[in-house]
Amino acid sequence: MPSFDKPTDQQEATPDAQGADSRAATEAALFEAFGGVRGMVETTVPGLVFVAIYTVKRDIHVAAIAALGLSLLLGVARLVRKDTLKHAFSGVFGVAFGAVFAMMSGDAKNFYLPGMLYTLGLAVGYIVSAVAGYPLMGLILGPVFKENLSWRTRNPGRKVAYTKASWAWGLILLAKSAVLFPLYWWGDVTQLGWVKVALGIPPMLLSVYLTWIFLSKAPPPIDVFAEMEAAELAEREREAEATAR
Repeated sequence: MPSFDKPTDQQEATPDAQGADSRAATEAALFEAFGGVRGMVETTVPGLVFVAIYTVKRDIHVAAIAALGLSLLLGVARLVRKDTLKHAFSGVFGVAFGAVFAMMSGDAKNFYLPGMLYTLGLAVGYIVSAVAGYPLMGLILGPVFKENLSWRTRNPGRKVAYTKASWAWGLILLAKSAVLFPLYWWGDVTQLGWVKVALGIPPMLLSVYLTWIFLSKAPPPIDVFAEMEAAELAEREREAEATAR
């Protein structure tokens, strides 16, 4: 008679347990793909430093150099901790591009323009890819889940989830752009800077949360790497049996 104090192996493999494992795996993959809360903060703080210093000093060069220096420091900290390099370099290059653009143009608002154009392009990319049947979120997260493109032909439930997630990202980033670009054209740099800082983390958190909801309810990913390894192992066993004969 099984004990009711300690679950058996069959009891452990309940749908609830499997769902919890799926949600945990999805959460871990999203943190890896988007850098987690720390990555969101690192993309926001340099812009905060820029607008704060510019508001006080009214000096583009001082504000841009301070923001770039902080971004470099955060990138070095990631390298020292042996974190994912893509998050370190993407943050540094983004801030560097904005700083150089602002100093060369003499317009402090241009510090934010490269990032705004990137956000708008990303929004369009998410929406167009979802309409085309190749949702960008699937292309980003497929390798993270070790499923590559298997979700397109072999796992339709996940394709639906990736499509919904791509629509969510696209519409949220499009709404963010709809707020920022009028400020770039008709507002001053302090208005643009503070609003951009305020819109740095919340839209990202909302997008990640919706992605987590969609994927946690989707079928589990097909591990194509494990399948390839199993196929290779089976082939070696067949060759060994043929040799033994």
